[in-house]
Amino acid sequence: MKLIKRIAFGSAGLLVFMMMTATVIEKMQGTDTAWSVIYGSPFFTALWGVMTVCAFVYLMSRKLQRDFFTFLLHIAFLIILTGAFVTRLYGKQGNIHLRMGDAPVSAFVTSGQNKEPLPFQVQLHDFHIEYYKGSFAPMDFTSCIRIDDNGMQAEGEVSMNRIFTYRHYRFYQSAYDKDGQGTILAVSYDPWGIGITYTGYALLLLSILGFFFQKDSMFRKLLSHPALHHKTVIRCIVFLSFLPVTASGAPKHLSREAASEIGNLYVYYHDRICPLQTLAKDFTVKLYGKTSYKGLTAEQVFTGWFFYYDDWKTEPFIHIKSKAVRHRLGINGPYASLNDFFGTEGYKLKNNEGASETNYKRELNEANEKFNLISMTATGSILKIYPCPIEHNRMSWFAPVDDLPKGLPDDQWLFVRKSLGLLSEQVMKKNDEAIIGLTGKIRKYQQKTAGSVLPSDARFDAEKLYNRLNYTKPLAMACLTIGVLSFAFYARRMSRSLRGKTRLNAFLLIALGVIAAYLLVLVSLRGFVSGHLPLSNGYETMQFMALCATLFTFLFYRKQETVIAFGYMLCGLALLVAMLGEANPPITRLMPVLASPLLSIHVVSIMIAYSLTAFVMLNGIMAIVLRYTHKDYLNDIARLQVVSRIILYPAVFCLALGIFIGAVWANVSWGRYWGWDPKETWALITLFIYAAALHPASLPAFRRPMFFHWFAVIAFLSVLITYLGVNFILGGIHSYA
Repeated sequence: MKLIKRIAFGSAGLLVFMMMTATVIEKMQGTDTAWSVIYGSPFFTALWGVMTVCAFVYLMSRKLQRDFFTFLLHIAFLIILTGAFVTRLYGKQGNIHLRMGDAPVSAFVTSGQNKEPLPFQVQLHDFHIEYYKGSFAPMDFTSCIRIDDNGMQAEGEVSMNRIFTYRHYRFYQSAYDKDGQGTILAVSYDPWGIGITYTGYALLLLSILGFFFQKDSMFRKLLSHPALHHKTVIRCIVFLSFLPVTASGAPKHLSREAASEIGNLYVYYHDRICPLQTLAKDFTVKLYGKTSYKGLTAEQVFTGWFFYYDDWKTEPFIHIKSKAVRHRLGINGPYASLNDFFGTEGYKLKNNEGASETNYKRELNEANEKFNLISMTATGSILKIYPCPIEHNRMSWFAPVDDLPKGLPDDQWLFVRKSLGLLSEQVMKKNDEAIIGLTGKIRKYQQKTAGSVLPSDARFDAEKLYNRLNYTKPLAMACLTIGVLSFAFYARRMSRSLRGKTRLNAFLLIALGVIAAYLLVLVSLRGFVSGHLPLSNGYETMQFMALCATLFTFLFYRKQETVIAFGYMLCGLALLVAMLGEANPPITRLMPVLASPLLSIHVVSIMIAYSLTAFVMLNGIMAIVLRYTHKDYLNDIARLQVVSRIILYPAVFCLALGIFIGAVWANVSWGRYWGWDPKETWALITLFIYAAALHPASLPAFRRPMFFHWFAVIAFLSVLITYLGVNFILGGIHSYA
C-alpha cells in the first residue's frame, strides 16, 4: 500500500505543479496554448484519473469507512471528479446568436468555431432590458425564445442567473446586440455530468457538517488537547473621539453649513442616484488623495472648485504620483496646481510622444483624467442634478449645461437653466441664508419631479453617514502599528514562560471590539446603500476580511493569546490592501451576472478561509521566531501547532465549500461550473496545498511542529497569489474579484 499512497499523493503534487505551470503559460502565450499543452492534454486527464483511483484504493486499504464522515468527505471528492470526467467526455458548449424576426436556428457554434446541430429549432420571440430604478444601469436582460421540435412547440425565458432547459440543452443569457433586437445565448449540453457533480457537492456539505459534530473526529480531539490550557477574560468599554481640524490658509470657500446643504442634493453619478456629498468626497479623494483639504470638508472643496474656480486653480491640490509626469509639469513636490498643467506651449500633457512605456502612459492618462475631472466640475457638466422626463415615461438626469429634452415645460426649462446661476449670485454675496434657501428649492424640484425613483430617505441618510464614517486608511495604519508592537510583547512573554491574564490583553480586546463594531457598521451601511452584499470588488472583500480577522480573534484568543496581535496585524494588512487600488471605490450598481445570493455565499466562504489561513501563517511566524531565538521553548511551539491545526480544519473546509458554491453559481450563470480560469485554478491549487497538512497520518512530516510551521508560512504564498497575484499579474475573468 505504500506504493499506492505514494502514487496518490505524488500525482496530486504533480497536478499542482502542472496547474501552476498552466497559469504561467496562459499569461505568456495565451489561453489556447495553455489548454492545448496542459488542460486539454490526455496526460493531464489521465493523471486526474490515476490520482482518483489510487486515492480510493488507499482509502479502502486504511479501512477509513469506519470513520464515517471522514470517509464520506473523501468519497464526495471522488464523485465530484467523476462528474467532471463525465462532463469532459459527453458535454458540449457553445453560443447561439438570435435576432428578432429572423428564421429559426438549428445549430450552435462551439468554442472551436465548429457548428454543432441541435435536435430542434430555436427562434427569438422577444428581448427586453430591465434597468435599475431611476437609472440607465442594466439590472437584467431577458430573452423570450420559442422551440420548434418537429411540430411540438415550447416557450421559455432566459435571463441572468435564470436558465431555460429543454431536452438536456440549457440556455444562458450571455450578451445582446446594441440595438436591442438580438441576443447571444450560451448553450450547454451535459445530460449526466452535472447531476453526478451536484451529488458530490451535496455529500461534501453533509460530510463537512458531520465531521465537526462527530465526537471522535480529529478536530474534536485537538480541541481537548492537553497543550491548550491558556485562557483569558474579555471586558468591554472604550471611547474614541476625533477632533475637528480648522481650516487655515484655505482658498475661498462656502461655509460648512452652506456646503453641507448643497451636498444634500441628489445627483446622478455612477449610474445611480446618490447624495452630492458622495460625488464631492470621490472628487476630493481622486484629486488630493484625502477626504479633506486644509481643514475643508469634501463639500467645501467641491463647491470651491465650482464657484471659486479662479481662486482654486492656483492651489497645489492635484496629487501627482509619477516623477516623470511631475518633471513634465515642472513641479518639485507631489502636488500640482491646475495652472501647472499649462505653459508657453499650451497644455503640457497634450502630446504622448515618448510615452511608449505602459506605466508612463498609464500615469499620463491618470494625470489627464484628473485635469478633465476638474474641467467637468468647473463647467458644471458633472452636476447631473436636474431630473427631467423623457420618452416612454422614463426619467433622465441633466447637468445645467446639457441639452434639455424637447417639449419640456417653459417654467421647468427656465428653472433648470437659471437656478444655479441665481445660486452663484448669492455665493458671491456670501449670503448663506439665501444659498440654503435656493438649494432647498432645487431639492424640492428634484423630489417633485423624480420622487418615484429617488432612494428612500433612510438609504440616502445611510450613505451620508457612511461617507462621514469611512476612515479606514488611518485605521489600517493604527492596527498595523498595534499589531507589530503587541506581537513583540507576546513574543517576549512566551520567551520568559509568562502565563495568565494581563491588563494589556483586556485593553487590546476592548479596542479590537470597537474596531469590529466600526467595521461592521461600515460594511452594513455600504450593503444597505448599494442594495446588495458588499462583496463585489477587491476593496469590499478585503474590508470584509478585516472584519473576519477581528471576529476570529475573539474565537481563538483563549487558545493562544498571540492571536490578539495576529488579529490586529491581519486587520491592518487587509485594510491596507483594500486601499491599494483606490482609496475608496465608489458604490456602484451590481453587474447583472453578479446579482446572485450564491456569489455572496461563495465570496464569504473564501474570505473566511483566507482569514483563517492568515492566522495559521502568523502562528507559524511566531513559532519560527521562538525556535531561532529561544531553543528551550518546544512546548510553546507544539502548542502553536495544535492551535494552527484546529484553525486549519475550518479554513480548508470553507475554502472547499467556497470553490464548489462558486462552481454552482458559475454553472447557473455561465453554463459551466469550471473553466480553468487562473483564479479558479489557483484556488484549487491552494486547496490541494493546505489539504496536505490535514493528512499527518499519511504524511508523517506534518507531525513535526517546525515542519508544519514552515509549511504554514510558505503555503500562504498560494493564498497571496490566488487573491493578489491573479488580480495584478495573471489576469483572467476573475481579476476584478
